This record gives sequence, C-alpha cells and structure tokens, in this order.
Amino acid sequence: MKLSHVIESQQFTVPLIHELFARARQMEATVRHGGTRDYERRIMATLFYGSSTRTRFSFEAAMQRLGGRVLSTESAQDFSSEIPGEHLEDTIRIIGGMCDLIVLRSRERDGAKRAAAISPVPVINAGDGEGGQHPTQALLDLYTIQQECRTVNGLTVVFMGALDAGRTVRSLAYLLGKVERNRLIFVAPPEVQIAKDILRYLDDHGVRYELTSDPAKVLPQADVVYQTRIDPDRLRSLDVKPAAYNLDLETLARLKPSSVLLHPLPRSVEIDPAVDQDPRAAYFRQARNGLFVRMALLTMLLEP
Repeated sequence: MKLSHVIESQQFTVPLIHELFARARQMEATVRHGGTRDYERRIMATLFYGSSTRTRFSFEAAMQRLGGRVLSTESAQDFSSEIPGEHLEDTIRIIGGMCDLIVLRSRERDGAKRAAAISPVPVINAGDGEGGQHPTQALLDLYTIQQECRTVNGLTVVFMGALDAGRTVRSLAYLLGKVERNRLIFVAPPEVQIAKDILRYLDDHGVRYELTSDPAKVLPQADVVYQTRIDPDRLRSLDVKPAAYNLDLETLARLKPSSVLLHPLPRSVEIDPAVDQDPRAAYFRQARNGLFVRMALLTMLLEP
C-alpha cells in the first residue's frame, strides 16, 4: 500500500500496519547484514524545531542503513536563518526542493499537517506540539508489543503517568483502538488524566477502557505497562504523590510474570534503574525497534 505522508496514527489501517510490521521484520535482517545501498540516491531532511536525540538519531540511522543520505538540523528556530514570523510553509517548500523526504518535529500541534498540505515530498511527523501526536513512536510501540506478547489483540494495556498531553500515549491509544478485544486502563492523578478526545475516539470504536488514580488496583491485571513521567509542578493537590506512579522493584512484585514494561524514553525518576535487569523491562528493546520500523516506513514512502 502506498503512503504519501505519515501525519497521525488514525491514518493507519490494520492491513497497512501488518504490511509495515512485515517490512520491519525484513529490516531486522537487513541491519544484521550491515544495511543496504538500495536508497543511495535518496536524501532525507530532518527538520526539528524541538529538542530530540533519540528520534532524530533513529531516523538518521534508518536512512543511512538504507544507503541514503541525510540533511539535518536540530533546534531549527535557534540555529537556522529562519526569521521570526517566517511561515513554516515557506521553509517546507524550500527544503522539499532539496530532498526526497522531510522528517519534521514541530512545536505547533498542526505543524505536520500544514507541512504535508504543501510539501512537494513526503512528510513524517516526528512529534507535533503539546497534546499532538508522535505516530512513528506509536508504531514502534505497537511493533514492540507484538514482538514481546506475540499478539496485539486481547491485551490489557495500562498507561501510567501524566497522560493528558502526552503525544506518545495519545498516538498509541489511537492505534490500539484499531485492533481487537483490547482493554485500556489509564492510571493518573485526575488533573493529568487522559484527554476527552481520546475517550470519544475509543467510545466510537467500541474499545473498553477504565480511568483510575490507583495503580495498585490495576497493575496485577496488566499485560503491558506503558510508563510516562509526571511533572510534580502540574499537580494541584498536595495529597497526590508522583512517586506513587513510579515503577520500582516493589511495584514489579505486583505484576504478572509475563507482563511487558514499556517507556517512550527518556526517563527520569519514574523507573528505578534496578528495574532494567528484569526481563520484563522492554524499553531498550522498544527503542531499538524504532530503527526497524522507521526503516520500513522510509521504504514505503520512497517507493516509486
């Protein structure tokens, strides 16, 4: 199936997800053999208006493993000649004339959609604004769930932390709403609980979900725990302790032996480093899977 742009999770159908994952498995084999030169005539531009290390390096490594070349800038608003008030659309038109594909991190929630509307080449949304989306992160998250659980159906997925404006949580919730028989549990203090637009989407797609502020009650049910960080400054009530939503060795004792622990990274105090030694901790494997999924996406976008 031909992709034109990657802007949001909702655009991915189940057959398209299956095709992407099949290609990602092929990319694992390609990387084991040192990569390919199939895309040596192609150039990818990474245009990041927000800070990033992992996502940008992942895309750049993916393109280079495919044999392609990279034009790169980070913190574009600080280290480029773009002037205050210059339209994103002007920048995209110019850069699109120099390359075959643009990976964009915008500080505006609709930045990637605006870019795609006028770009002469495919655009990939690498994260757009607070409360926006990060679709390639969600795709590598779902791929990791499939690899670790051997299925993406019939799972209980617990999202824990600050959920309301998190791009990764929002994007993965959209994808999980497309597959069958999953149950989503959103665990967060009330002021950072998942946003209403996500709940409306899940209602429209008949997806079961629960909202709670009590991790102890639901963690024993989890097939997958998707951990994110809580900024204490966002909590209005002094009675809410962010540490109650952290993962440590005591928390692990409540989980099933088959549970999988995910985190979009980077992490702070929300996961104790001692957890890294547990075989259920899959977040570094998750990050590695981003290389294969992004390689697969690039091949789908760059095909004639």
